[in-house]
Amino acid sequence: MTPQQSVVLRRGDSGPAVAAVCERLALSGDLPGGSGHSDRFGEAVYDERVEQAVKSFQQRRGLIVDGVVGRSTYAVLDGARWALGDRVLRYVPEHFIEGDDVVALQSRLAELGFTPGKVDGLHGPSTDSALRAFQAAVGLVPDGTVGPETMRAFAGLRRSVSGGSANALREREHIRRGGYSLSGRTIVLDPGHGGGDAGAHGHRGLVEARLALDLARRIEGRLSAHGVSVVFTRTEATDGGTDEERAAFANSCDADLVLSLHTDHSASGSAHGASTYFYGHPDSAAHSDWSVIGESFADLLLREVVARTGLTDCRSHARTWPLLRRTRMPAVRLDFGYLSHEGDAASLANAQILDHVAEAVVVALQRVYLGEADTSRTGVLRLDDLRRHLETMRGQHVSADRTVS
Repeated sequence: MTPQQSVVLRRGDSGPAVAAVCERLALSGDLPGGSGHSDRFGEAVYDERVEQAVKSFQQRRGLIVDGVVGRSTYAVLDGARWALGDRVLRYVPEHFIEGDDVVALQSRLAELGFTPGKVDGLHGPSTDSALRAFQAAVGLVPDGTVGPETMRAFAGLRRSVSGGSANALREREHIRRGGYSLSGRTIVLDPGHGGGDAGAHGHRGLVEARLALDLARRIEGRLSAHGVSVVFTRTEATDGGTDEERAAFANSCDADLVLSLHTDHSASGSAHGASTYFYGHPDSAAHSDWSVIGESFADLLLREVVARTGLTDCRSHARTWPLLRRTRMPAVRLDFGYLSHEGDAASLANAQILDHVAEAVVVALQRVYLGEADTSRTGVLRLDDLRRHLETMRGQHVSADRTVS
């Protein structure tokens, strides 16, 4: 039995839906022996042991570790039971098949030189196109169905891309071909929460949704000055929807990159600092399902923010959250402080600190596109420096072209 999309299971619940979760946790190796406990009606119970198993699974899969089985956790948990070849795979519009077998399919296609898009475990149109191209190349009927014949074709072929992850190589090449300049690029800014969801509340009357939108506007002004087209997932009067809907919106914009803005909150009030998150599967050894450009931007962004604001470095982390996973382009989430911490709140109540964070975003983004040409030290490069640096590089390229001709 598959729980309904709206069902959230947590400690204390019981019933067939809990039994389904326990079955999948047993298959994943996180709950050996199954649920073990039942209520007076014989129904499986979501007890402490099940909760710890859920947290273990969430930790390994880069999900929010809360011990609660919501829509995202159940989708990943359900998909973890499939290996490539266990079931027939095909593209189903509006209802993408997802699972570990789809990850394996996408990784295999990428290794063989066919581009399935992001290795995200979602059998979408890009994966379908790559699969059909592969089938046609090996003489099969390009029907987009992974059945016995396609599996035999996979078994007889070796990877054609070498020197690292095929997905990483393509991401880096896409950046290289795009050039150094930010001008002409499209960046989606996602101010967290919004509408009826204000997010975290903290010291000094700070509210996460308002603060995220304030920072997004400061970033927009600076990016626009560099010729960047900036699109917001929401405004003060609109609701960006779920993370899945925000990702779909970013995909419809054909953006170059997505930046989601949040603050954090802890019950103890002692946690503090900034952190960044990018798409990556912590449980993956091959890193095929890993955004190298997302990781690069997340790392640069965090270092720039910490150097300019004095916020504590809470590190950059790989996660499989829906917004990071479902966007076709690199996506990064910035948590720029804890509203529950007096020191962080005092900093974020200062408009100058928010300006520093906004400048850090633009500089980090530019450093991503500079790539190997970036020799600047973290925290010292300013926007005016960027303009002069790019003008110098353009001049060098023009001189080189004249010399060749």
